[in-house]
Amino acid sequence: MGALAKLLPLVRKPRQDQDQTVLSAALLAFLDFGIKRTSMVEVARRGGLSLATLYRRFSSKSDLIQAVGLAQTREFIEGVDAAVQKQIDRDGSAEDQIIELFVAFLAGLRGNQLLDRLLITEPEIVLPYLTIKGSPVIELGRDYLAEFITRLQDEGKLPVYDPLPLAEMIARTSLSLALTPQTVIPLDDDAAAREFARNHVAVSFRVADVRKS
Repeated sequence: MGALAKLLPLVRKPRQDQDQTVLSAALLAFLDFGIKRTSMVEVARRGGLSLATLYRRFSSKSDLIQAVGLAQTREFIEGVDAAVQKQIDRDGSAEDQIIELFVAFLAGLRGNQLLDRLLITEPEIVLPYLTIKGSPVIELGRDYLAEFITRLQDEGKLPVYDPLPLAEMIARTSLSLALTPQTVIPLDDDAAAREFARNHVAVSFRVADVRKS
């Protein structure tokens, strides 16, 4: 899993409580004003810190933006993990876990307020990092999904195959659906999305191959 073996643990690393107030303040400021119009002074004011203290924690606005992005990614991963864990706790089948992962993946991407705002008001800031410079995003999604597939293979719930190509295909498809939400795929209704995943997504994981063996 290459370079992203370093990024996925970073995303899963427990957050520092002392920074959470600042990151929440920065996120709210970004939502209200956008990234370009948000100043470090405004973030410090909202976070109840002096400007000097803020700069001791984040040496530049760029560092703060990256930290907010990491926090948003961590929140997304935690949401997907929680959805999958519910299926694990009830001894859900591979198909059930795949369906819930798909629904949670799309809900997390399509329901992200900051991403939605930036795509509308400041696309020049965010789009390069989701398209021509988007390899870290794709690789993170790929490694997360490959880890998911490998676990199911180890449990005997999926046949053995290289998980990376399938994981990358799903990561790329999910990102595309987040960037261009207009689609005939029924994603706004969870029940319909689950049915779509059952009929069209789960089969790509070769769940049926295990049933036949």
